[in-house]
Amino acid sequence: MKKAISILFAAACVAALAFVFSPATSASGGNKKDVTFSKDVAPIFFKNCAECHKPNDIAPMSLLTFKEARPWARSIKEKVASREMPPWSPDPHYGQFTNEKRLTDKEVETIVAWVDGGAKEGNPKDLPPTPEFARGGWSIGKPDAVLEMGEEWTIEPNAPDNYINFFIPTNFKEDRWVQAAEILPGNRRVVHHVIAFIQSPQMMAKRAEAAKAGGKFGARVADGKLFYLDGTLRRVKMDAPVVDDGCNQQQATGGRRIGGGGDENEGSLLAGYAPGLEPSVYPSGTAKRLPAGSTIMFQMHYSSFRGALEKPEKDRTKVGLIFAKEPPDKMAVTFAAANIMFKIPAGADNHEVTACQTVPRDVQVINYMPHMHLRGKDMKYEIVYPDGRRETLLWVPKFSFNWQASYILKNPLTIPKDSKFIVTAHYDNSKKNKYNPDSTKDVRWGDPTYDEMMIGWLDIVVDNPAKAAKPDAAARSGQK
Repeated sequence: MKKAISILFAAACVAALAFVFSPATSASGGNKKDVTFSKDVAPIFFKNCAECHKPNDIAPMSLLTFKEARPWARSIKEKVASREMPPWSPDPHYGQFTNEKRLTDKEVETIVAWVDGGAKEGNPKDLPPTPEFARGGWSIGKPDAVLEMGEEWTIEPNAPDNYINFFIPTNFKEDRWVQAAEILPGNRRVVHHVIAFIQSPQMMAKRAEAAKAGGKFGARVADGKLFYLDGTLRRVKMDAPVVDDGCNQQQATGGRRIGGGGDENEGSLLAGYAPGLEPSVYPSGTAKRLPAGSTIMFQMHYSSFRGALEKPEKDRTKVGLIFAKEPPDKMAVTFAAANIMFKIPAGADNHEVTACQTVPRDVQVINYMPHMHLRGKDMKYEIVYPDGRRETLLWVPKFSFNWQASYILKNPLTIPKDSKFIVTAHYDNSKKNKYNPDSTKDVRWGDPTYDEMMIGWLDIVVDNPAKAAKPDAAARSGQK
């Protein structure tokens, strides 16, 4: 009798398990036939994927409508189940970030259930509103000011990579404090990336003097010792001194903070655009200073993407700015540890390059942005505190040139004066790297994607000098 009861109990358990894990059920608690694009899947796509998967953007297809997404259903299932999409590279053991792009288990299971259930559309009335940025609008909201290139630029098919500077006067009569900045490329088919730099009136005056001396205003320059110009592309000479370990030799960065490849005349960074990079948005009470009379320099990297264009394409890029209503208590400053002197040997599959920067004052770090090119393999940020304690801040074990994100900290990290940032990168210049343009050549720093870069960007926050108490006022306050 006991044996019979045991058999019946076991059979019941098997039946129950069979029901729970039946192909007809999903982790979201419903039947697969009930999981539809309009009601269940579109909200996931709009939240996590539409940033790139919209018409005429960097992704190979749009996912905004059922008609656009349905042909890719099986591929979508494969990519999200393997966690390959959406891209998110940081090791979860280091840092917590507000813009983390990992899908939850429930979201992955919902997408899988949708595909396995026949990828049904459902009721179109259940479709949520399309995100504003996916309609060509500003993800930061309506800007207070929009600055645009003064003219269109034409990119011809089969044209080589080009770096071109465009200068846009702000005509602001007083300092402005930028709370958020977003770059909108006019033509994402040809805009590889954009960096917007703040040019002070003094910097623009120096450029004008250089033009009077026979140079071309706004042209990229090379010092003749380290760099040379290849068309509009600036590259390090192959026979220049080699410094792979930038932490032990100051000459690796020339003792300078790198602002777009080592040229101090490019000014401070305002905002950037690249695949995966979000707009610059600063926490409440923090903003970036835009001095009165400044000019915004767009450093445009145009690419015809190796003959992918069938006809000439035009671009007219712009930047939108949202201003703080009053001078903030904290000021955002872009900081970097970078190495421009390294050399990657032909065939090397794990070449290490380091860079360091000592923090000159107490700061708070609010985000990280690693930057390398096609041979970039991984990058790690570390900090050595004044007491010798060493801590890993960020590790990106699988760097992707096609997805260059900024990792925004949930909580700002306080770093005391005299701490040292250490950035360590590895490069794969071997045949094993399917993205490698040519594994038979040594590689130096340079603008084009077939050269390399090594920059560990950070946005840091410091007290705003404009809000600091005046010495005489502070003295009077102390006497009371």
